[in-house]
Amino acid sequence: MSLEMAALEVRRLDKPGWYAVGGVAGLGLNVSPTGQGRSWVLRTTINGTRRAIGLGPYPEISLAVAREKAREMREQIRQGIDPIATKRELRRQRMADAIKAVTFGEAAARYIDAHGPSWRNAKHRAQWGSSLAQHAAILTPLNVSHIETAHVVAALQPIWQTRTETASRVRGRIESVLDWATVQGLRAGENPARWRGHLDHLLPAPNKVKRVEHHRALPYAELSAFMQRLKEVSGMGVKALEFAILTAARSGEVRGAVWSEIDFKASAWNVPANRMKAGRPHRVPLSEQAMALLAALPRLDGTDLIFWAPRGGQLSDMTLTAVLRRIGVDATVHGFRSTFRDWAAERTAYPREIAESALAHVNGDRVESAYLRTDHFERRAKLMQEWAKFAHSSKGIVAIAPIQEKVAV
Repeated sequence: MSLEMAALEVRRLDKPGWYAVGGVAGLGLNVSPTGQGRSWVLRTTINGTRRAIGLGPYPEISLAVAREKAREMREQIRQGIDPIATKRELRRQRMADAIKAVTFGEAAARYIDAHGPSWRNAKHRAQWGSSLAQHAAILTPLNVSHIETAHVVAALQPIWQTRTETASRVRGRIESVLDWATVQGLRAGENPARWRGHLDHLLPAPNKVKRVEHHRALPYAELSAFMQRLKEVSGMGVKALEFAILTAARSGEVRGAVWSEIDFKASAWNVPANRMKAGRPHRVPLSEQAMALLAALPRLDGTDLIFWAPRGGQLSDMTLTAVLRRIGVDATVHGFRSTFRDWAAERTAYPREIAESALAHVNGDRVESAYLRTDHFERRAKLMQEWAKFAHSSKGIVAIAPIQEKVAV
């Protein structure tokens, strides 16, 4: 064989071993022990160490191409570059890029999977996913590392002035997903969805766009007459509304209440943390009137729900609202919490923190809250008894439309 083999000579090499093919020092064809596999190998020295560099399989890589690749390798070595280390770095970088090639939609799903168990209920989890899918759809297919301010603004602008509250929530959720992606190493740099010092220069403040509409509340002076009217209608929705008023609780807390939460001995309703807005357990003192209401309620086999729908399951929020509409009262169920708060402030001498605790409002002062070790249960019990007595007193006038018919809700 000549010092520099021709392509035909190389093709005939089929016995196991390594064969120098010439043309470039150290270039050879390696034939596997079985004689079935053949590949190009460049034998050389890098920084004083003997190395064997694979250049690819034969015949996929031809003799001419193998010699060209071998010359490039030797030139790199001459320049002080380690081609093996360079190859490894390129492979590592390709793998890293593949890992980072996560879309915003995928990142959002992974964020929800990671944080979903800590959220209050399945409804909140569903709202998270649906709000991003609907209002951040233009971000969904984008690589999370490529999302910039312009993308975020484009997603928010269509609803910023018409559905401001929703848009504000979506912005916060986008920010959370992108923060998560940064910590995961999927993106770098500032969060383009951050508000302060960034989007606040591009979008008007939510409170300047739309006036906050508070829940319509019945004046407390009209409450007792309303309660008298409430007795003229029947149904589980009526009882749930009355219980919500007597306890100053939120609609969802009442509709999800179960018998196992009621401590009849202590006249208390123990609402678990996962059903409270603040994510903290809340002990509600029950007045004599509230206890009597519970005692008179029928129980349904197969459910622990206190207030159940005619076909079983939990009452809907609209069930309680429907009661108000039938009576003709321009108020919301949630508004009765404001009615209670106004009454407590203007008609009682109880400190502010007692009324706020009755509403399960979180103390905004973190230092004060950290040192507070009581839930004021005994004082709240007295307050709620006074509230129930006021609600069922014979005083008060309310201008509401006459009831045209009995309604079972």
